[in-house]
Amino acid sequence: MRTDSSPGTLPAREHLPAAAAGTPVLDVVIPVYNEEKDLQPCVRRLHEHLTRTFPYAFRITIADNASTDTTPQVAAWLEQEIPEVTNFRLEQKGRGRALRTVWSASNAPILAYMDVDLSTDLNALLPLVAPLISGHSDLAIGSRLARTSRVVRGPKREFISRAYNMILRGSLQARFSDAQCGFKAIRRDVAQVLLPLVEDTGWFFDTEMLVLAERAGLRIHEVPVDWVDDPDSTVHIVRTATDDLKGVWRVGKALATGSLSLDRLTRPFGDDPRDRDLTNVPTGLARQLVGFCVVGALSTLFYLVLYSLFRQFSGSQTANALALLVSAVANTAANRRLTFGVRGRGGAVRHQAQGLVVFGIGLVLTSGSLAALDAAGSSPAHSTELAVLIAANLAATVLRFLLFRAWVFPDRGESDTCASTVVAAHTPAPPVHGTSTTSPYGTTAAYPTAPYAPLPQRAVPHPTTQVRAGEAADGSWRDATMRLQPVRPHDTDPRDPR
Repeated sequence: MRTDSSPGTLPAREHLPAAAAGTPVLDVVIPVYNEEKDLQPCVRRLHEHLTRTFPYAFRITIADNASTDTTPQVAAWLEQEIPEVTNFRLEQKGRGRALRTVWSASNAPILAYMDVDLSTDLNALLPLVAPLISGHSDLAIGSRLARTSRVVRGPKREFISRAYNMILRGSLQARFSDAQCGFKAIRRDVAQVLLPLVEDTGWFFDTEMLVLAERAGLRIHEVPVDWVDDPDSTVHIVRTATDDLKGVWRVGKALATGSLSLDRLTRPFGDDPRDRDLTNVPTGLARQLVGFCVVGALSTLFYLVLYSLFRQFSGSQTANALALLVSAVANTAANRRLTFGVRGRGGAVRHQAQGLVVFGIGLVLTSGSLAALDAAGSSPAHSTELAVLIAANLAATVLRFLLFRAWVFPDRGESDTCASTVVAAHTPAPPVHGTSTTSPYGTTAAYPTAPYAPLPQRAVPHPTTQVRAGEAADGSWRDATMRLQPVRPHDTDPRDPR
C-alpha cells in the first residue's frame, strides 16, 4: 500500500467525457519560423487527413514564433480559408515558448504538435492520441527508434539522435526511446500542471517535459512511426546539441537537489489499482511477506555473488561489508517499490538512510558470525563461510522485515491515505493579467508576460464534483468512464467566433 497521503493535483484518469458538437477534441499545433514555402502544403495535407480519418472535431493551430518572411500572411490566409485552422503570432522565437503559449490557451482536451515538414507519416496520429482520449496515458510520443519504426535518414542524424538518447538514459535515467521526434501529444489537464515546471523555451522543451513527466510517474505512450528525413531542415545541429546538453545538466542538477515540485503531478490516491483493496488478492501483511521473500531471495543471491567476487582480492570481513552494503542499497530500493508500494522519489533519501541503519544491524550479525567462525577454526573452508553467512542472513532478514514494516515504511492506515477529499475534475486557472493580444480562438485576452503562467481560455463549462479519492462520482469503484460521441469534423459551434 502506498504510504504517502498526498491527494495529488491531477484528477483521476478517465475517458474524456462526451463533448458538445463543434467543440474540438484535438488541437494540433504547428510551430513555424520562416516557413512560407512549406506551411500551406503542410496545413492542407494535415487538414485533409484529419477530415478523412479523425472521428471527432479538431483544430489546427499555426504557432508563428517571430517569423520575418511572409509566413504570417500565409497563416492568416489559411485561417480565413479553412474553418478548422487558427493562427497565433508570437513576437519571440523558440519552439518551446510557442508550444507552451498555445497549449496553455487551448480549450481542447487533447493537445498535440508536429513539425511543419511532416516528416512523420500521419497514419500514426490517431494511434498517438487514442490512449490520451481513453485515459490510459498522460502523454504520447512518436518514436523513430522503436523496433518496428521505419526511418529514412542519413548516418549523421542517426548517430546524433541515438547518442543523445543514450546520454539521456545514462544521465537522467530516461526510459522513453526518442525525445526529439517532432510528433507528441498530451492531455490538457496534465499540461496545465506540467508546463509551469518546464523552463526551456527552445528545442530542449520536449526532453525536459518528458523527463519531468516520467520522474513524476506519469504514463508515456510510445508509437512507432514511419519517418523520412527532411533534407532542407533549418535546424542548427551543433547549436541545438549544445543547448540540449546544457539543459540535461540543468535538469539533472534540479532533480538531484530536489528543487522540482514533482509531487504536484501526482494522481489522487486510489487512481492506481495498486492502491485498492481487491478481493482474493493478497494485501497487507500477506502481500508484503510474499514480496519481501522474493526480494530477499534475489538479494541473497546478489549478495553471495558479490561476496565471492570481493573475496578474490580482500579479506572475509572487507568482502562481507562491501557485498552487504551494495546489496542493502538495492534491497531497500526494491522493497520500497515492490513490497511496500512506495512510488515516486519523495522520501527516497530518508528511506535509504534508514535502510543503512538496518544494514548496520545486519553487518553486526554477519560480521559477528564470521568472527565466531574464525575463532572456532584457524582456516575455515569457503563453503563453511557461506553456510554461516546464509544462516546469519536469514536471522538478519527477519529483523529487516520487522524494521522495514514498523519503522522505514510504516503503514499509516486507511484513515490517513484514503480519507482525503480531492477535486476529480480540473478547474481552469483564472486569467493572468499581462500583455493584451488576440488569442488563437478569435477573442481578445490578456496573456501573461511570465513564461510559465497558465493562459486564459475561452469559456467552456467544466463542472467540478467532489468525490472521495479513488472513487467514481457515485461512490463506487466501477469504471465510470464515458464514451465520446463522434461528430462530423465540419460541425461548428454557434458560439465559436471563427
